[in-house]
Order: sequence, then C-alpha cells, then structure tokens
Amino acid sequence: MKEIESAGLQLVGISYDSVEFLRSFSEKRKLSYPLLSDNGSKTIVAYELLNKEATGKTVGIPYPGTFLLDTDGTIKAKLFLDGYKDRHTTEALIKAANEIK
Repeated sequence: MKEIESAGLQLVGISYDSVEFLRSFSEKRKLSYPLLSDNGSKTIVAYELLNKEATGKTVGIPYPGTFLLDTDGTIKAKLFLDGYKDRHTTEALIKAANEIK
C-alpha cells in the first residue's frame, strides 16, 4: 500500500458480496483500503464484466480486473489477466498509472 499511495494512487475494491461479508473479509485480512459492495452486480453488468460462464446467472462473478481512473472518475486504463485468481502486481499498477499521467 505504501508504494501504491506513494505513486499517487488510491486503491478501492468492488465485489458482488454483501456489505457484511466484505466487512468481515476486510477485518480478517486487515485490509487498509475500502471494499465496496455491488449489490445485484449493477456495476459489474454496466462495465460488462459479468462472467456468465462461471455461474450461468445474470448476477455474480465478474472477470477480475483493474480500472485506473483520474480524479474526475474518467477511466484511463483497464488491466485484465486471463486467470480469475491472478491479480496485477504493485509494479504493474504503478507502471500503468505512470503511463497515463
């Protein structure tokens, strides 16, 4: 987190899980960034991230990815990996952020 914040970035997670689940998850893992609940997967659907193959449903599991937004909320970059368990490294996020400055 120190590296991410030093690069001028703010990290926020979003999930289809409930507020209660995310609170428990965050507390158990001692996360220092907010986790937002996307109740009903409205944001996941709006951003066309819904992985219908994973559940066969119209709500639920998204394709994991990272969006980099500017201070006005405009999406400047989208980063995605093939594996649903894979996540970008801190270095990759900082590099992407530097490329859009």
